[in-house]
Formats: sequence, C-alpha cells, structure tokens
Amino acid sequence: MMDIFFDLSVRSVRLNFLRSLLASIGIVIGVVAISSMGMLGTNMQLSVKDQLSANVNTVMISSDVVKIRTTANVSTTSSGIDKSTLNDIESSAGQNQVIPIHRTSTQFTIGSTDGRGSIYGLDPNDIPKFLTVDQGSLTKGGSDVLVGATIASNFNLNVGSRIKIGPSNTANRPVVRVAGILTARGIASDGVNADTAIIVPDLWYTDHYGDKDVYDQVNVIVQNVDTISDVESAIDKKVNRNTQIVRISDASSRLTSITATLGTITTFIMAIGGISLVVAAVSIFNVMMMSVKERVQEIGILLSIGTEKGEVRRMFLYEAIILGLIGAIVGGICSFVIGYSVVNAMLGNTTYFFRPESLIYIPYGMVIGVVVCIISGMYPAWMASNMDPIDALRSE
Repeated sequence: MMDIFFDLSVRSVRLNFLRSLLASIGIVIGVVAISSMGMLGTNMQLSVKDQLSANVNTVMISSDVVKIRTTANVSTTSSGIDKSTLNDIESSAGQNQVIPIHRTSTQFTIGSTDGRGSIYGLDPNDIPKFLTVDQGSLTKGGSDVLVGATIASNFNLNVGSRIKIGPSNTANRPVVRVAGILTARGIASDGVNADTAIIVPDLWYTDHYGDKDVYDQVNVIVQNVDTISDVESAIDKKVNRNTQIVRISDASSRLTSITATLGTITTFIMAIGGISLVVAAVSIFNVMMMSVKERVQEIGILLSIGTEKGEVRRMFLYEAIILGLIGAIVGGICSFVIGYSVVNAMLGNTTYFFRPESLIYIPYGMVIGVVVCIISGMYPAWMASNMDPIDALRSE
C-alpha cells in the first residue's frame, strides 16, 4: 500500500509540475544561501587561523599605564615601555629573544601620491628574527627602509624607490630609500602589521620621533612553545609585581578571540540566508494546501473505502518530501559551484574550500531544506487526513 500512496504523490507532482518546480526553486535558493555563506565563513576562519598560527610562539607585551617622565625640568607623559621595564622583561625572559618595537602612524608621499601607514622602528639585527625579505636586502641602518608587500603593490614600489615621510604640508620632510620589500604575511598575530608598514632602523626612528628609551611594544619569541605560559608568568611576576604595568598576551588568545568573532559573523550571515528558506516554507505550504483543495474528492473516496488517516497523511508528506529532495539535490549541486565562486571572489583563493569543515555545509543545507519541506507539509497532510468523507464527496 505504501508504494501506491507514493505513486499518487509522484503523480500529483507531475500533474502540477510548474507549480511544484517553482516551490522547489525556493528550497534551492535557501540551500545555496546557507551552504555558500557557511563555506565562506569557514574558509575565512581557516585562513585566519593558519596565518595567526605562524606566530604562535610570540608573546606580546604593551604598556598598561601612563608614566610621567621629567627631562630638563619639563614633565612629559608616555604610555610606552621604558628602559627599566624592558630590562625586567629581558631578565625574566631567560634565553628567549626579546624584540623592543617603536611604532607610530603617519602620512607619506611616494612620487606625487600621498598615503598613510604604520612606521615601525626596529633594531636591524632584530628584523630577520621574524620578518623575511622577498626582494632586495635587509636594512643595515641609515635611511634605508623595508616596506610591506601591500604598500609595495599599491604604490608600485621597487628597490631603490624614495619615500617622503610625514604630512605633505610639512617642510623638510625626511626621505628614505627602499632597501627591500617584505614577503606578504597576511594577518599577523604578533602585533606587527608589516604588509601595510614601513620598517625603519630604530636609530632613524628615535632621531625623528624621539622616545629613545621608550617602546610601544615588546615581543618575546619563545624557543619552546610548550613553555609559553611559564614565560608569561615569569614576566608578569617580575614586571607587574606591585601594580599592573604591562598587558601580556600571546597568539593563542588572539586566535581564540578572532575565530570566535568570525564564527559569530558566519552564524549571523547564515541566519540571513535562512530567511530565504522561510519564504520557501511559505511557498511549499501554499502548494500543499492547493494540492489538498484540488484533491478533496479523491481524499473522500480514499477515506470512504477504508483508507486510514495515517495513510492519507503519508501521501501528502511524501509529496512534501519529493519537493524537498528535488530542491535539496539541485541546491546541493549549485551550492558547490556557487560556493566555490563566492569563496574565490571574496578571499582570492580556494585553498581551504575542499576541507571537510567547509564542504560539510552542503549536506547541512540539504538536510535543512528537506526538513523545512516536511514541516511545511504537516498541517496540509493533517487537514487532509481529518476530512469528513461524506463532506469531501459532496464537494465540487
């Protein structure tokens, strides 16, 4: 008997093919929206995670207080890490490498084009410890600088190019020469966004910006990642012994925070895509209600010859499942193609697209599409099975 009712459901879908097709298209759109957005969000998370993991052995230290310094009877304030604090950090870091960093943001001019970016002041000996030159050579001091890959690309810089540092309305701006172009790093977890920065020697930085013995950030590169917690504890105990002077963080904490944020954004985007499934559910409900209204006499005949209510319900639920499966299968195929295109267009690469964490959203979307159809068909199926056979046979 089950095959007979399934055949009746297939017949109904075939007789109302155009109407059924339009209802299934709503499911296709919903499945594509959810799957594509889920894959995009997952690819973003995997990309960021891999980039941040590259600096997982770095501890970042920044100032947590504003200190008052007095020089020649003139008081100035600074929120940086002073020399004595740096000495405490170095003594508690053991054999691990300590890299003090100056940082500011300023305008610059390349040719006739103005731009803005970060200026990092580093000891030339510290640069190769965490930065790699793609073209040219490392700076050895003076006015030779390194530029990030993004700045080099945006301004068509080459080794030997000249850059004027400072606002364009400033007289006697210092000019630096590009000694090398850095390898692209992407999102950095060590607090140094080198892709959009100009790296200058620390002596050049302090000559032009002052604060010779005050640093904006100190990075500690830990030799053994397993000891990173011990290193952080030692620095905290030594530096923050009486009051909170510095903030200490590492790549893992930033990684957790960023991936959690991206996960929330992905869920939100998928929820927006899910609105299309709500519209599809209304469409399926409407199709099923029309199917019930058009087949009232058929339902009356079935009930009058002894067909049980459960079998009538099953007949209409089969119809909803058929519509859902058609929409889900077509939607799954389209999700693979469209999802690939969206990831490639938004992120510029599909390195992580074929990962299981990414592709799993296709069956997720398909299952959700079928479930939506079943839920939408429940009330029409219940209404059909509870008709009075006599009233149904009287209808025209």
